[in-house]
Amino acid sequence: MNSPLIQLLVLAGIAVFLILRLKNALGTREGFEKTPEVDGPVKKSSGPAFEVIEGGPDLDITDHAAEGSDTAIALADMKRVEPSFGVSDFLGGARGAYEMIVMGYEHANLDEIKPFLSEDIYESFVDGVAAREDQGLTVESQFIGIREMELDNATMDNATNEAELTIKFVAEMTSVVKDKEGNVVEGSPTEVIRQKDTWVFARVMGSDDPNWLLVSTDG
Repeated sequence: MNSPLIQLLVLAGIAVFLILRLKNALGTREGFEKTPEVDGPVKKSSGPAFEVIEGGPDLDITDHAAEGSDTAIALADMKRVEPSFGVSDFLGGARGAYEMIVMGYEHANLDEIKPFLSEDIYESFVDGVAAREDQGLTVESQFIGIREMELDNATMDNATNEAELTIKFVAEMTSVVKDKEGNVVEGSPTEVIRQKDTWVFARVMGSDDPNWLLVSTDG
């Protein structure tokens, strides 16, 4: 053999030796590495599994009314007509509306609360404020807070979509009535009184007007 051929055979032998060493050290991999096989289908999971229960109770309703009661059925009808309606959201709004309306009447600021009153309630408020003014009386009051509040009843007229929600309030406030000379004729500026009211709010579900109107103020 000539010298170049011998050198070529030597290099080829070295290459084969190195390849065998690498295969023994690293092993071989052909294509994508296969995952271990398990019995049955493999389920993919990116987090904890939650079971979805179809047709379960609407907690937004059952938190405030017994499941299957007339009130719960009426609330469900309201949501059917207006899916964005939420009972808890409404009660939050009613809480703020109660304070605003009570203090609006006490301080004779009827223009501010007129958009939230039915025509009959507004007229009764106007008459009440006028009677005080005719006697020269003024009211000084401070709203402390609502101590109790609950949804008492709900009705829904499926023919007109008019809904009514009856809410019971128990609030605390101070109120004093003074005559034109500033003498106290009723109440006390320091005595906290507890006021109980049962109010009815009404609205046509699905209408463009989002405001609920106060339609009854039975004490």
